[in-house]
Amino acid sequence: MKKMIFIIITILVIFIGVVLYSRFVGTKGSIVKEYGIKTNEISDYFHGLKIVHISDIHYGRTTKINELKQMVNEINLLKPDIVVLTGDFFDNGKEIKELDTIIEIMNQINVTLGKYAITGNHDLVRKDWTLFIDKIGFTNLNDTYDLVYYKDNNPILIGGLSSNTNNKINASDRIKPTLDYLDSLEGNIYSILLMHEPDYIDKFDYQKFDLILAGHSHNGQINLPLIKKLILPDGGKKYYQNYYNLGNTDLYISSGFGCSTLNFRLFNKPSINFYRLTNK
Repeated sequence: MKKMIFIIITILVIFIGVVLYSRFVGTKGSIVKEYGIKTNEISDYFHGLKIVHISDIHYGRTTKINELKQMVNEINLLKPDIVVLTGDFFDNGKEIKELDTIIEIMNQINVTLGKYAITGNHDLVRKDWTLFIDKIGFTNLNDTYDLVYYKDNNPILIGGLSSNTNNKINASDRIKPTLDYLDSLEGNIYSILLMHEPDYIDKFDYQKFDLILAGHSHNGQINLPLIKKLILPDGGKKYYQNYYNLGNTDLYISSGFGCSTLNFRLFNKPSINFYRLTNK
């Protein structure tokens, strides 16, 4: 009986310790995940291009003003050429009293070429998303694309697909203008797609894109094999790991900077992704 009581107490202590760790330690601090991408599709001028990828900030849960400042400082230390946001800056539609401060902080992100964003499913409840993205100096790429030039006439393309949650227009129709443009080109162009829910790549010809950047899954916020699979969100159940090589397409999925639904992270620190493109 004493042994049984000891075992039960030990299990409870371990369980409580894990819960406290995942709530108060796992959600704090952040890491940078760095990836090198080699491609022959970019010009020499784009050799060494630096892209920072942020996603799933879910402001108001575990990410607040101090965490946001930390994120921006880390981004600027990397001296990016391009910064992309693949959705869910917000967590809900509640009024945010410090919104002006958030805008001021986000405007401190420094880039040489551009900042781009698309909606996540949690952003859809906010009527001010478009205005907010404009105020923080990001280009809204929902269901459209932009050409990025640097020193010559050989650009790269960055396209965006808005959140697919409750969207009345299917993903294949919304991505069609971007695919039509790529099909109209005589030569090759390095193409990047921003999207939120990675599972929707199966709804269109994703092989048209060299690089796809997504979020939503958080790579499994509680990163334990069985539990992770149970809590993965719809739209992030098939593709949820950090990286997938899909033929000619590289798919990278951010583990996010904040928390969604549950304010817990285990074996999965808040993070930003950093990509360096080279042609040699």
